Amino acid sequence: MGGIGPPAGPPGVGRPPLARLFAIGYRQLIDSLHDRLHARGWTDVRPAFGFVLLAARDQPTSVTELAGLMGMTKQAASKLVDAMVSGGYVQRGTDSHDGRQRPVTLTGRGEDLLSAVEQVYAELEAGWAKMIGPSHLDRMRRDLLHILCDPGTGQLPPIRPTW
Repeated sequence: MGGIGPPAGPPGVGRPPLARLFAIGYRQLIDSLHDRLHARGWTDVRPAFGFVLLAARDQPTSVTELAGLMGMTKQAASKLVDAMVSGGYVQRGTDSHDGRQRPVTLTGRGEDLLSAVEQVYAELEAGWAKMIGPSHLDRMRRDLLHILCDPGTGQLPPIRPTW
């Protein structure tokens, strides 16, 4: 583990900035996730689906909320939801208080996809643990939680795409 990687020093002097490393790590994890999902038969899943599935996981959400979360127009968010409805991952319901609202909720297939994603992430993290050791991976997770969680609520902010 020691001696692996570029020499020590400030970013730009032989050390890449953390932002670049996080971007590369994120991209590798997402690409590996989708490769493995595809190999398991989830052939119609697009990366943007994950943001909708996570937003709708714990409670119904609206297209307007999804558009705001994802930094896209309501029309684009509606098209994304339509594609996910066609794939059987989410459904549009009706709001008993406002008939114009059509809350987006997960279906059983959407829940199955989230379960498959969690399994793949566990496999990918196990691969990282083999490379750097489980204690280093646990430390990385603890440190990131410490940095990223809202100090007032202790909650992580919602994940947003970086278009």
